[in-house]
Amino acid sequence: MPTVTALRARRSRVHVELDGSAWRTLPLEVVGRTGLRVGLELDRPRLRLLRRELRRSEALAVAGRALRVRDLSAQALEQRLARDVAPAARDEAVAVLTRAGVVDDRRVAENRAAALAARGYGDAAIHHDLLRRGLEPDEVAAAVAQLEPEATRAAELVARRGRGLKTARYLASHGFGEDACASALEPGFGQDP
Repeated sequence: MPTVTALRARRSRVHVELDGSAWRTLPLEVVGRTGLRVGLELDRPRLRLLRRELRRSEALAVAGRALRVRDLSAQALEQRLARDVAPAARDEAVAVLTRAGVVDDRRVAENRAAALAARGYGDAAIHHDLLRRGLEPDEVAAAVAQLEPEATRAAELVARRGRGLKTARYLASHGFGEDACASALEPGFGQDP
């Protein structure tokens, strides 16, 4: 059986030598979790453990890169990891990050809802967007409920854009309800003279 003859740490990586020859460079946490040390013989169970920990480390690294760009829901992160990571490692990585609070669907829902509301979207459009991102209906409803009332947001848009059919169409296309769209029309619109 091959024996570990040297471990050389370089930053967060460790160069491993087996029987005097360079073998692999592993993440420091993998070396620590598997208990690699000089003089240890690498039998099959130890190699299986090493591979399992390496998959886990790779899954967390991929998740970290994805989350560095933007906050993701648990489902969106699972979909992102599905491209590059084995199912068991993917599930464990999402569970670890969720327990740590790095992945928080409630926070994602609240932040996304606030961003869409600030960009001029109504409750229906926000609700649809959040559901499409894989967030739970109760989290979506709670996030939308925390927003400024839709009527207030619509009134601000009407004040900025002016009353008229064009503004009413704009509101309708951005997911505002019938009452909000009607508030954009001139008084008496649609009534025969």
